Parts: sequence; structure tokens; C-alpha cells
Amino acid sequence: MISAGDPAFDDGELDAAFADTVRRAGASIGALYLLAPDEQLLRLDLLCGAPVEFATPWARVPIGALAPVAVAAREGRLVWVGDQEEMARAYPRTAVVLPYPLALAAVPVTGIRRWGALLLMWPATRPPYMTGRERGHIMAGCRRLARLLEDAAERGRALSGERTRVVPLALDARFLEDRSGSRALAAADFAERLPGGSCALNLEGQVTYVSSGACDLLDCEAGRLLGTVPWQSLRWLDDPTYEDRYRAAVLSREPVSFTACRPPDHWLQFHLYPDASGISVRIVPSGAQPPPSPAPSHSTRTVTPARAGRLYQLTHLAAGLTEVVGVQDVVDLVTEQIMPAFGAQGMVLSAADAGRLRITGYRGYDPRTIERLDGLLLDTDFTPAGQALSSGIPAFFSDPEEMRRMYPEAPQVSGKQAWAFLPLIISGRPVGCCILSYGHPRPFPAEERAVMTSVAGLIAQALDRARLYDTKHELAHGLQQAALPRALPEIAGLRVAARYLPATRGMAIGGDFYDLIRLGDTAAAAVIGDVQGHNVAAAAVMGQVRTGIYAHATIGAPPDKILARTNRLLAELAPDLFTSCLYACLDLTRRRITLASAGHPPPLLRLADGETRPAVVSPGPLLGIDPEAVFPLTEIPLTPGLMLAFYTDGLIEKPGIDLDDAIAGLAHHFSHADQQDLDLLIDSLLNTAGTKGQRADDIALLVLHHDAG
Repeated sequence: MISAGDPAFDDGELDAAFADTVRRAGASIGALYLLAPDEQLLRLDLLCGAPVEFATPWARVPIGALAPVAVAAREGRLVWVGDQEEMARAYPRTAVVLPYPLALAAVPVTGIRRWGALLLMWPATRPPYMTGRERGHIMAGCRRLARLLEDAAERGRALSGERTRVVPLALDARFLEDRSGSRALAAADFAERLPGGSCALNLEGQVTYVSSGACDLLDCEAGRLLGTVPWQSLRWLDDPTYEDRYRAAVLSREPVSFTACRPPDHWLQFHLYPDASGISVRIVPSGAQPPPSPAPSHSTRTVTPARAGRLYQLTHLAAGLTEVVGVQDVVDLVTEQIMPAFGAQGMVLSAADAGRLRITGYRGYDPRTIERLDGLLLDTDFTPAGQALSSGIPAFFSDPEEMRRMYPEAPQVSGKQAWAFLPLIISGRPVGCCILSYGHPRPFPAEERAVMTSVAGLIAQALDRARLYDTKHELAHGLQQAALPRALPEIAGLRVAARYLPATRGMAIGGDFYDLIRLGDTAAAAVIGDVQGHNVAAAAVMGQVRTGIYAHATIGAPPDKILARTNRLLAELAPDLFTSCLYACLDLTRRRITLASAGHPPPLLRLADGETRPAVVSPGPLLGIDPEAVFPLTEIPLTPGLMLAFYTDGLIEKPGIDLDDAIAGLAHHFSHADQQDLDLLIDSLLNTAGTKGQRADDIALLVLHHDAG
């Protein structure tokens, strides 16, 4: 397999197609996200119109995230966000870390398979809608990208690399002419004749040109400015507010102005004019002093202000940690976003459990090292983790010698060269410890320590919630699995297969159930049902309903009486939860099927000749509503070769689709599915129904084939 970073891989054609698509769309910024091999993560592969640093918070996007690019890739549709108000309403997390006036489109890149998504951004000056012509051009560009990706895949080449590549947009033809020295001098002369000062920044914020007037106003020599970013070479511009104005200019492509004080009391106005190649800056003296007091001529600060990029990244991480569900989600987010944010090469996340630190996840460590560290006492003095937890104070070690002075054995355990031990504590209660480690010695500036400590507090909250969720999930999942049949009985003349898929939202459990009950040597009962909700209560009621049906079925009661008695039981036990149910008695001797329904979708019948249709079943009310309800009986012939599919509404219900149309569509797929292997047939029905991604409801599916032979 050849990766994108392999010298043998020629990525020029893809880069050119990407840049061409962005340019034709008139977008100021473009980003191509490709799916990781497990299809659970989108990785930023190509970027144009902005520096990589800006995209760091979005370099890896979970496919299930509520973000435009994830929605486009996941649902296979174009996502359009016309302005910031719409962004805040539809994608609040994205709006928090992208607080600039702009328009945005995320477009799926799909061909034979799903590859990822293209993200395009425009200045807010464009109309807040997309024309059909624009949409057509963009979709055509995405299809072209998909074809290039497919061609590369056929040649055994993997295009998605670990690092983002920045692709320049083709410049206007005027700038492709020969740039002689005379042209450069003429441009410099032009800038020198203008009043005030002029300078130019590239998209990374580095000064590429500065006039003598600008040097005078900034009170700094050109040699100290060129090649640097202003907020690093000019201490009085070292404030996140000013860096944010630069970010706003790059991302919005709108002119931006701000006023700053050059010590001791010289106020200057900065006017930023951005385009696709960089930013032109005009600097003029300010006529009036703004409200803030001037900065002192000699700064006494010892703490460097946090970079605006770091602040946005911290905001992004905070939003991400509020959305995690289980412990593994916390581990993944720390690995994919927090480690890169702090440049760490190793990570160990431990949870406090019964007086010990149990490692819940790690990266960049040998498994044998993890075995040695797993299960240490909370007050261990083998590593700094114990002291950090007991005191609540993070511990930072810049090199092995510093660690060795206090913990002689610890440096040899992992072979790392620098460490940050971050205690995870909530209201004085130890939750665990997060260790970030590095393969080389490094200092930990005060700014970075403060940010790491803030992040540790967020991780602690997320880990505590996640552990509680996982505990509840394991309990409910165990309850549900105990209530579902371990295996379906073998019955002569019947081939059977079944499947249960929990909802992917909430606790990934639910109240859907199925069963196959032996009623002697020549009869069986097929049952499918759906308890309202997908939580612990639904799973518990599901177990009671299934037990009640099983008990009444084994004593020989007919279908209508079984549902009536179960209905009375449910009305007494759980009057606030309703259940749909379908009970079918299959008499293989008389070749008859007797059904009774409690508000459940009808089963599908597939005859031996391939004709497929929903069964016409007289429905009764849902279980649990009326204790005296009556459930009509329906009889249909059990013909040789007949196949039946029982299902719950999670398989057919979709927003905007009529229920009868959805059932007809399922019947069509059922009629064409291969009947030789029923498990593969179920896979086919689930795939065609689009159940691989996010599921708002759980699904139960039971298929039977009357094998007359």
C-alpha cells in the first residue's frame, strides 16, 4: 500500500482538481476530508486558502459529529450554511470555534464508494443562497475528485495521509508574468510614496514586505520584522485580540481594522485587506485614543498571553468533551485532538477504581509498560500520579533528570523524556489521571501549564460522566441480552434467522424484541414487538412482555388470548409504556398461519414464485392502553416455499417517507434478496434500508422460510 507521503505517489492531479474545484466555486477557502480506513473518522487531507494552524481543531472529525462536513459525508447530501446566524442555529459547536461572517458548503465526495467530503467557504458578502448552476459545478467537481480517488485505489494507492497538504490556488494571469527586479522596485517605490506605513503578510501571518514608513511607525527595523509574525516580533501586539483580527481577515476575506497602542502612548490604526494570497496592511497614526489605557513602556508580565489559535483550540476541545458519551469516546478525543494540540507523543488515561488507577486507554506506549503501570494504588509513589492526585496539583517534568530526582525508577519505565501529570479531580474527588508524554526534553511554559490544567478539568468531568454512562449501559445491555433468546430453536420444516440492532443514540439499547417458540413437533410461534423508548425502562418492560407471551404461548393459548392477557399484565406493570406486538402461530400440519396484531407493522409474505406483499392483518390497539382490548385473528395459508419477514418500525420509519411507501420498498428488496442464506438475506435488508450509520431507533428482524422438503 502506498501512502500519500510516499515519494512514488504522484498527488499532483488530485491537488490540481481540488484547487480547480475551489477556484471555479469562487470559494476563498477549501478543504478536502477523506474517510479513515475504519470509516469512523474524517481526516483533513488537502487545504487551500488558509494556514494549517487554523484547521488544527478540525483536522480530524468523527463521522457521527454534528458538523457540516460530517453530515455531508454521513448522509450523502450537500449542506449549505448561508450566514453565521444559520450556523449558530444548525451547528452550534462549529459556530463557537468559527465566529466569523462567512458562508459555507459541505459536499459529499462519492463515487463507487463513499470517500469523504469537500468543505468550501466564502466571504459573507456573497448571497446567502446557492444557485442551481453553482451547485452543479460543485457536484461535478466532487465527482471528478471521487474518480481520481477511485483510480488511485485501483492502483493500490491510499490517498489519505497523516498530514494535511496545503495546495495553492492558481494565481491570476497577471501575476504569472516575469517578476524582474525593476517590477519589485517599482512596487516598493509605490508603497514608499504612500502616507503612513505599508506591509504585507502571507496567509500564515508572516511579514513578507514592510515599508520604511511602517518601520518608523512600528519603531522596529525591517530585519526584525521580515519573516516573523507581528505578535511575536512586537511585544505590544502580543495579545489574542490582535491575532484574532488577523484570523478574521483570513477566514472571512473581509477588510478588518483595529487600533493598538505602541508604548508609551502612540496609538496606531491597522487596516487589513485580505485576498487569496495574503494580507495587505495599512498603518496610520490614530487621531483619537481608544478607551483602554496605554500599555506600560516596560512590560512587567512574565506570562505570555495565550495565542488566539490556542484559545480557539481549547474552545473546540471543550465543546468536544461535552459531547462524548462513553469512556472510549473520551480516550479517542484525548488521542485525536488533545495530544496533537500539545504536541504529545504518548498518553495514558487512568480512572480511579476501588483505590487503584486502572488504565482505560493509552497511545504511544509498549503494552508491557502499560501492564506494569496498570492497577497502581491511588497514593503510589512509584510515579508522580499519586502525588498529583492527592494534592490536586499537576506535575510537569521537562527532562528525565528532573523526574529522576524525585522518582528514581519512573524514567526507565517508559523511556519518555518529558511528562505532564494532570490530576482529574471533581469537587475534591479523584476521578483519574491523564499523562501526556514526549519523546524529547521540553519546557512547559506557564501559558501551556495553565491551558493543560484547564483541559484536565474538562477531561475529569467528561470521564466521570462517561464511566457512569458505561456502567448504566452495561447493566441495561446485560438486561436486554438476557431478555432476548440466546438461540432460536430448530424446528423441522422451518429455516429461521434473526437480528437485533440497538439505536446508536442514547444508551444503545431499546425495547425491540423477537422470539421463536416451539409449540410441539409440528407447530411454532413467531413473535416480534417494540416497547416504546430505547432506555433501561424499555429494556426492562421488554423482558416482562416477552416472558408473559412465552408463558401464555406454552400453555396452548390462541394468539388473540395471548395478546389480551399480556395486555392486561402490561397495563398493571407499566401503564406509561406502550408496546406494539405481532404474534403468529405456524401450524405446519394444517399449513395455516394464525396472526394477531397489537398495532404492529404487518409481516411481509414472499411466495415460492417470488411474489411479495405485506400480509393483510386486522390490527388491535397497542398493548398497555386498554386493559379490556380485543385483538382480532387473521388466518393465511402456509404454502410450500413461503417466506415471512417480521420487523419493527426502526427498519422502515424515516423522516419525510410515507409508511406504506417504506413497507412497499422493503417488500421490493425482500422479493429480490437471495434466499439461500437467511443471515445474508437479513444483511441485505439492513443495508438497503440504510442502517449502517446513525439509527434513531432500534431494529428487530425475524425471517422464516417454510422448507416443504
